[in-house]
Amino acid sequence: MTNQDLSAILPDGTSFDFWETNCAYTRELHVDCAAPEDGDGSAERPFRTINAAARLATPGTRVLIHPGVYRECVRPAMGGTDPAHMISYEARGEGDVIIRASEQVTDFIPSTGWRLSRDPSPAPAQRPDIWEHDLDPDMFRGYNPFCAVNILHDRLFIEYDKTDMTPYLNRRGCIFCDGTALQQVALYNQMAEQENTYWVEANGQKVHFRLKDGQDPHQHRIELTVREQCFAPDVPFLSYIRVKGLICEHAATGAPVPQRGAISCYRGHHWVIEDCEVNWSNAVAIDVGNECWHHELIPDQIIGHSVVRRCKIRDAGVCGIAGLFATHMLIEDNEITGTGWQHMELSWEAGAIKLHNSVNGLIRRNLFQRTYWADHLWLDCGNVNNRITANRFLDGINQREAIFIECTRDGVNLIDNNIIWNVEGRFDPARVPAEPGSSGWYKLREHDVINGYGIYGEGTDRLQIVHNLIGKCRHSGYYAKPVPFRLGFDRGGTSRKARLLNNIFYDCGEAAIVLPTQDNESEGNVFVRMLGGYLRVMYPEPEVCLHLSAWQEFCGFDLHGQNGWFDMETDGHTLRVAQGDEPPFMPGNALEHMHFLRSMEALPQVAPVPNVQGDYYGQARDESAVLPGPFADCSASYDLDNQASAR
Repeated sequence: MTNQDLSAILPDGTSFDFWETNCAYTRELHVDCAAPEDGDGSAERPFRTINAAARLATPGTRVLIHPGVYRECVRPAMGGTDPAHMISYEARGEGDVIIRASEQVTDFIPSTGWRLSRDPSPAPAQRPDIWEHDLDPDMFRGYNPFCAVNILHDRLFIEYDKTDMTPYLNRRGCIFCDGTALQQVALYNQMAEQENTYWVEANGQKVHFRLKDGQDPHQHRIELTVREQCFAPDVPFLSYIRVKGLICEHAATGAPVPQRGAISCYRGHHWVIEDCEVNWSNAVAIDVGNECWHHELIPDQIIGHSVVRRCKIRDAGVCGIAGLFATHMLIEDNEITGTGWQHMELSWEAGAIKLHNSVNGLIRRNLFQRTYWADHLWLDCGNVNNRITANRFLDGINQREAIFIECTRDGVNLIDNNIIWNVEGRFDPARVPAEPGSSGWYKLREHDVINGYGIYGEGTDRLQIVHNLIGKCRHSGYYAKPVPFRLGFDRGGTSRKARLLNNIFYDCGEAAIVLPTQDNESEGNVFVRMLGGYLRVMYPEPEVCLHLSAWQEFCGFDLHGQNGWFDMETDGHTLRVAQGDEPPFMPGNALEHMHFLRSMEALPQVAPVPNVQGDYYGQARDESAVLPGPFADCSASYDLDNQASAR
């Protein structure tokens, strides 16, 4: 038991199926874009393009790619046959191997003849410096992203009355100045209002752009996206492929569905994508599933069984990792930052990670930061026996929830030992009703305008939420609601039999826990800096909003739960705990009745949960009594980056 990987035990008690093995490569092909001439792929005479090697690589081949910038989309012609006979594409030597879906351009002239205001008034005396570039048709080879709009192929799910369609109708082509993306505007005159912007003419053959402080583009590296993807087979179902240490940038992907990433498994299985970076994909960074639901389903088709490990995914426009029907997925030790800037959350395919029908998956030790208008993690319907453990979900900007588990009736999913911090909520403040005086005191139902949930269960039964730290959520740490009317499509559920055990809820705006009914379990939780009716049961009406003692008395929940009043703060790398200020003044003996614990050291021990034997660091917990929250021991400061050394 001492050598067992405690973070790999799935909810059903089995261990995750690690299928990787040592692959004894029998052939090597070398690629070096700086080679004086195109060779035969030997170390002495390398190919100049990765595609030259990709056309020849067979099972058991390792393609070694030397540092440099490769402006191509790699199209593997074959996959491997089994874990011992994979095809590997690997960075070799010192320096970065960069695959860019963009081309550098250098010819610019001042942009003239276009109005900088909506009215026909004369041009301003101080006209900003705007430049234009004629796109060279020879760069695009059948795909011009400046002609194609972002809008997804399957448009039936968009709720047009609820969303701004501008980003959907923007062009897929992007412009980069020294590696930084310019922002697309819908009208030429909007460049007068904002620097670092660009506009595309109607026919997609010319672009106009404005740099910061009127800078001259001839003094900068200007790149335009010309290819949809960076690494993607031309034919589906190629499997047993490894992609290691590559940096893929500037892919002009469209909004899903279909899910087509800068790095694409294109419906293949048993891929390993590790130590890679994906920067500034227009929509999707990595796709690992069946691409879309319009393909004819193939009996016994294997989908997923892939690994995404130690990758850095930055600034994906819509989705970081996307997978439809992707099962047995291992997603570990990745950093996913800045997802969702396209503001397409109501296309329902947005998220740092978005998987459908995930079964037997392990999502562990990932860092999610600054996800915009989208979830950090969304498991969409039919999810069974997945474990989400030891992740950091930080700073959700205009985010409705950090983790969304949707419409799962059967099986169990486990969320444990995670840190969920700062979920801003996504709502219109103007819609929040004013309740002057005592007008809001006696309402029987809470309005549903404000959101911002740490974990949101929608029609999901048997969800287990254990030993997490959930803090700074605009609305609540856990919020669940039933979805009864989609059961005919097998996409509904009651949101019952959830188990919330041994968590710490910290300073959530409206509530710590919101349950739809009492047919759930809550025990061993600690509620820090929470006052008022922060524990709620919605049905049967009228809903009840309780504090801990009433929660214990009327619901029988958290009989070993506690209130706390101390400070916690994190910068994403370190979690700091301090005693903090005094609890607020309360009349009578209310403070004595609340029994606030004033420090982490004062936390009581609670009963262990059998299938969560390890803590955030992978260290074994005591078998008889444990502390609430993700850590096995109390401390004033926790190094959140130090998981690798603790394993």
